[in-house]
Amino acid sequence: WAVNRFRPEQSNFFYRRGVGYAKEMFERWCPHVVVSVHPLTQHFFARLLKELGLADTIPLVTVVTDPCYGFWRGWACDDVTLYLVASEEAQRQLIDYGVAPERIKVSGMPVHPKFEWPDDRAAQAARSALGLDPEKFTVFVNAGWVGGGNIPNIFRELVRGDLNVQAIFLAGKNEELRAEAESLAAGANFPIKVIGYSDQVEELMRAANVMISKLGGLTTFEALACRVPIIADATTTPMPQESGAATLLDTRGAGVLLRRAGDIVPVVRRMVEDLPYYASLRAATASLAIPGATRRIVEEIAALIPASVLAKEEPAPAKLGSA
Repeated sequence: WAVNRFRPEQSNFFYRRGVGYAKEMFERWCPHVVVSVHPLTQHFFARLLKELGLADTIPLVTVVTDPCYGFWRGWACDDVTLYLVASEEAQRQLIDYGVAPERIKVSGMPVHPKFEWPDDRAAQAARSALGLDPEKFTVFVNAGWVGGGNIPNIFRELVRGDLNVQAIFLAGKNEELRAEAESLAAGANFPIKVIGYSDQVEELMRAANVMISKLGGLTTFEALACRVPIIADATTTPMPQESGAATLLDTRGAGVLLRRAGDIVPVVRRMVEDLPYYASLRAATASLAIPGATRRIVEEIAALIPASVLAKEEPAPAKLGSA
């Protein structure tokens, strides 16, 4: 509520600190479209375009990276030409803030194209590459880049379970956590692959049937793009920027909110043993992930560039020399 009350996007302080540099960038690059991915920057550039007399010449596009209803009012700006949002919930929130519906398009979350729904063969290959059974239900425990929060506690409860699964534990750059996880894995009733930092998280998601993780906008949508249901850490009250994602997963049925760490074993067991239930979770992920979202966003932005400009920048066809 504090940012909605004090409205930092309207502050002259931030504008004065950055306007000189921004004008230099405009002179250097002469942009045909300005794209913002943050509520502060869209207001900044809207004001700058007006001051430069370019508001009617250069479109301002905002890619809203907050996918859920209830986000900061600062995302709403009267001077934005086109809004590209991740979900219908985000579209509804902008409309409720007074943005005209015709200026909003639902394009999906801009996740990297490497996060995609694997077929059975790709999923099996990903498990085999990790030294795991290609056919067994696989739980991906994602402790994040720093390897902290409540996920380690949930993992400690998970390893106590007698489950017909295998697991991947991502400890991030927390070497102490990695060592503890390896010790716990050695005494578990099922195989566990412990990994430290990885820049190939898409391969871990490809191998997974379900992901245990804290709530986070981009990570959540990367998993959904891979059609991986999420067991979301709700053992402590989600932060304001996480509560929308929690509601989204819960209401759409694409995941489970874990209220107590001790509930993790029965939650996973139900997914393994109740096939129709698990199938419903996986099907629900498809309703939240828009395939090709990043390409769609780029195409929407490119469509605002004048055709005459694009024609000038197209390379001339090569001329064939005479033999």
